[in-house]
Amino acid sequence: MMATKHHEYQTVMVLGLISLLTSLSGSSLTLALPQLSRDFDISNSTATWAVTVGLVTSTILLVMFGHIGDLLSKRSVFFAGGLVFVFGSLFAGIAPTFILLLLGRVVQAVGIAMTMANGMGIISDNFPSATRAEALAIVSMFTSVGAISGPAVGGLLISLLSWRWIYLINVPLGVVILLVGWRVLKPTIPQRATVKQIWSGANWTGQNLFTFGIIAFFVGGALISQPRWQLLAWVGLIAGAALTVASFIQDDRSKSPWIDPQLLRNPDYMISVATLLIVMLVNAISNILLPFYLQSFLGIQPFASGLLMMGQSATMLLITPIAGYLADHWNRYWLTVLGLIILIVSQAGYALYPATNNMFLILWPIVLNGVGLGLFLSPNNALTMDTVPQKLGGVAGSLNSFARTLGMTFGMTFGAILMFIQLPGVNRITPATTGFLSAFANVFWGSAALSVLGLVVVLVRVVRLRRSKSKAN
Repeated sequence: MMATKHHEYQTVMVLGLISLLTSLSGSSLTLALPQLSRDFDISNSTATWAVTVGLVTSTILLVMFGHIGDLLSKRSVFFAGGLVFVFGSLFAGIAPTFILLLLGRVVQAVGIAMTMANGMGIISDNFPSATRAEALAIVSMFTSVGAISGPAVGGLLISLLSWRWIYLINVPLGVVILLVGWRVLKPTIPQRATVKQIWSGANWTGQNLFTFGIIAFFVGGALISQPRWQLLAWVGLIAGAALTVASFIQDDRSKSPWIDPQLLRNPDYMISVATLLIVMLVNAISNILLPFYLQSFLGIQPFASGLLMMGQSATMLLITPIAGYLADHWNRYWLTVLGLIILIVSQAGYALYPATNNMFLILWPIVLNGVGLGLFLSPNNALTMDTVPQKLGGVAGSLNSFARTLGMTFGMTFGAILMFIQLPGVNRITPATTGFLSAFANVFWGSAALSVLGLVVVLVRVVRLRRSKSKAN
């Protein structure tokens, strides 16, 4: 049943504020990686695991929490996720060692998975198709505001206080948002018998296969740049990929699958999800590598670096509401095509970055990246949710979020690995690092090629639509 206009507005505000907070945390953290490397006396590549471990955790849990939200309550799981996120932020903020910081990031990521897995489903439950894209666009705007604020706030906190406040700031802000969310979302404490029934009937075999597969794959990826661990790395990559594929096959045949089989057999839905994965993978590469280019190679201060990286999210903030409106009043398919074309150009711009501090050459690819992403996301999200029945909104939204997070995880993990594998023996990048710019460019030429693949997938979707319309006529 659709909510009243007033309640719709309140629901979007709560979802948006939580999205803002999680986005703020994520976009701030990438800027802090050079500082983490110095404070914990670890290499630049090791520091990137502060980002990766959270993304891997969210990737593992997203579909599970989406399924639980469908069976239990999307609102309750979403609210509980907010609580877990705040606690994880506190833990990470006070962590005395890098290992404990990673543990705090895992807890934080569990909360993020719970909120991400159910946010789109809550929107689908409360908004008709005619206004759904605009509602999703508003939530995306909050995410963009968090991404905009993240580099600036993160740079300011690092410069004036410490990187720890990137996490600690989430605590008071999160408590305030959750107090508002308690009144709006009205989460309920589920009955113990209901939880026990869901828990005992769940497909834990598939979930465990998936968990071990994802972990093995990314650990293998992390070891691939270490010559003495090459054999183990390839075993991890191959075994992880095999276990992950096996988990989907097992789940599809299970009596109580996490993912409803009709979703995996819905070509329009799967095309939207696959394209989102590619786009987020491409975008994540710039998020993880730009701080090393700006701070470590060019010597720009963290706050100034943050202001430059704000260009992408600031542009998204301007473009997203326009894209949301056009998606509800024009053609969602062609908006995604246009977004992909612009994204390709932006990746080529990164690959051509100069060895000197030329603000124009540095800024225009960042801005174009924001334009492309802003034009793509809202229409694609609306297309995704339009292809599934409302009763599957939770797991459909969580699988969409899974693709988003998996793409970010791949991009941040393997973007950094591909760059550092070209720089053997380099622990920390400096202006004197030989070959850095070439390695940086090679990674972005690869991301441009992936963007072309995304464009091909989107065009396949357009061709499918035209063929289906021709048959209907």
